[in-house]
Amino acid sequence: MREPTAIRPPSQISHKSGEDLFIGAPRYYLTLTAFVSGVVSLALELSAGRLLAPAFGTTEIVWSAIIGLIMLYLSAGYMIGGKWADKSPHPSTLYTILVGAGCFIALIPIGSRPLLKLAVEGMRVWDLGLLAGPFVVILGLFAVPVTLLASISPFIIRLSMHNVSTSGGTSGRIYAISTAGSFIGTFLPNLVLIPNLGTWRTFIVLAAVCVLTGLGGLWSVHRKRFWALILMLPLLVLLFIAKPVTLKNQEGLLFEGESTYNFIQVVEDTSQRRYLLLNEGQGIHSIYTPPSQYASPDNADRLLTYGPWDNFLIAPFFNTAPFFPTDVKNMLIIGLAAGTTSTQATMIFGPLPIDGIEIDPMIVETGRKYFDMNQRNLIVHITDGMTFLDTTQSQYSLIVIDSYRLPYIPWHLTTVEFFHQVYDHLDDTGVIAINVGHTVEDWRLVDGIANTMRKVYTTVHIINIEGSLNAVLVGTLRPTNETNLTENLSHIEDNRLLSIAEKAIPNLRSPGFSALVFTDDHAPIEQISHEVALQYILGSDTNR
Repeated sequence: MREPTAIRPPSQISHKSGEDLFIGAPRYYLTLTAFVSGVVSLALELSAGRLLAPAFGTTEIVWSAIIGLIMLYLSAGYMIGGKWADKSPHPSTLYTILVGAGCFIALIPIGSRPLLKLAVEGMRVWDLGLLAGPFVVILGLFAVPVTLLASISPFIIRLSMHNVSTSGGTSGRIYAISTAGSFIGTFLPNLVLIPNLGTWRTFIVLAAVCVLTGLGGLWSVHRKRFWALILMLPLLVLLFIAKPVTLKNQEGLLFEGESTYNFIQVVEDTSQRRYLLLNEGQGIHSIYTPPSQYASPDNADRLLTYGPWDNFLIAPFFNTAPFFPTDVKNMLIIGLAAGTTSTQATMIFGPLPIDGIEIDPMIVETGRKYFDMNQRNLIVHITDGMTFLDTTQSQYSLIVIDSYRLPYIPWHLTTVEFFHQVYDHLDDTGVIAINVGHTVEDWRLVDGIANTMRKVYTTVHIINIEGSLNAVLVGTLRPTNETNLTENLSHIEDNRLLSIAEKAIPNLRSPGFSALVFTDDHAPIEQISHEVALQYILGSDTNR
């Protein structure tokens, strides 16, 4: 019988003078190296999304580009690593590759900063060239480190293989260990590193993990190279303690932070009004006016934002007259953000019970600190809106959905099934109010959601918010008409609420024709929202 072909282990391969003085990498350390490469590879991919978020957001397009290019880099790395290992099957080469990957990872936040600043300016003026160029170059910064990390597993397989009869088991073991590391790397950035250290230091930590692991291996197999490369450690320490450059030089910046979900900013204008900005900062998610500015009757209208938040409050008055403010018994807000709607509702309707749903705990903390979101009648639930509806038995007079911000629209909150779920939590005169974005010419998203709502609610009204690219959709359980809002004006005593209603009445719009009906099985929300956003960027929406 033919004997299995033996493969010369690294210890039997001749070495150049001074190289691999301590021949043979310990098996456990090769295993650790495979695990580390898996952790860092996935952690890099997820950290890339957060790195790009302040300039490009976190849309599916951005994530598709990140994932697609990372996959290409991994493919290249697997091929290069296998050939590299055949030509230089030395542990010292493996660990030097890992140190090199760490060095290039450390360069990512440094090299990306000026490009991100350029992209932020491009986003501000909607210049496609200023957006696309930096995007491509920044993702290019990941090419070398990801390719080097991908070469680690085939290299370790080559070093670990002594006989072809066990090659399958060896390969499977190494890839299993690397994939287990990738499992850890899936959670490490978003749950641990970024919320506690920020994006800049997350990259430095990942770089340090690679460098330290590589140096640990070199200590065993090549002391000269170890001492030559150990100079990287002080540089990494300096980069870690260095203060990251602020990407957005916002005037009146009060706070900037990173959560598991968002890049968060709070800015204040010269009138002391504060704004909550998320990710690329193109949409305002909350507005806060200090109570001192609307405390007197003469200044009471300063509580108003003249945005969608005001119009949520008049939604119940589409009910058949007479309908009084006291008929609004309680509220549910899905997409609480920093509490603009809850603050306005408390000031106008009094301390009615409000359940506020916000998935990001740092936004809640920001709201309490900078937006005075501390009303005793507000109960904040840090969870997903659909999850809350699944677990509560409460019914509400008004349910506000303020989770839509182009191009970030959670499609599962736009479907017939979801609207049925909301329907079950409305009381006899309950209404649902939703903020939906559009452009001057493209109302497909508004009309599509309105048509979907009409499969569940008896009547759907649209309030076009003058001077903005937002509309508020109101769905009622009972048959209602636009004249109800006018008839109920006489029952409203609060001048602010009257002002909101009087501005809304001439801007009421009937839902346009739409064949779209969004369901859990088919809801092309991303496609429509991306087309709308792209039209805006390219300037095809000529009246903006």
